[in-house]
Amino acid sequence: MDDSNWPIFEVDQHIVAHGRYYAGKIGSRFFTALRDEKKILGIRCPHCGVVLWPPRATCRDCFSQLGLEDMEEIGPQGILESFTIVTYKEPIQPRTPPFIVGIVRLNGASCGMTHFIDEVAHDEVKIGMRVTAVFAEHRQGHIMDISHFKPVRFSTD
Repeated sequence: MDDSNWPIFEVDQHIVAHGRYYAGKIGSRFFTALRDEKKILGIRCPHCGVVLWPPRATCRDCFSQLGLEDMEEIGPQGILESFTIVTYKEPIQPRTPPFIVGIVRLNGASCGMTHFIDEVAHDEVKIGMRVTAVFAEHRQGHIMDISHFKPVRFSTD
């Protein structure tokens, strides 16, 4: 039978997957520092010098293996590299729109990570603005222990 005779068939399917995973030694140290010390840790590759956040066991640039001894504190301030204002609702979103999601590159890090930007009017958020981490009051050992990032406001005194 000729494959070109088959009609297009689509399946409308929605998968919800609940699960747990082991974060590993490096991930566990990262999340424990967030929860217990309000510290953000990155990991410096001893071979190429890149500092990654969140930390991971393999360098994204040179694929070297990284260890606990390579972890160091970074941030909590950084630069907003990019952002978007989310105006639509999806069931997986942890917030009700509208809200801002941005890529934050922390001081000392070589790359950015996506997180919420808050405490700023949507028409005032700008690429390149300085931001700082705001930690959740009740931390549980996951990325939302950083509640959001807010603009760094400089005093005019």
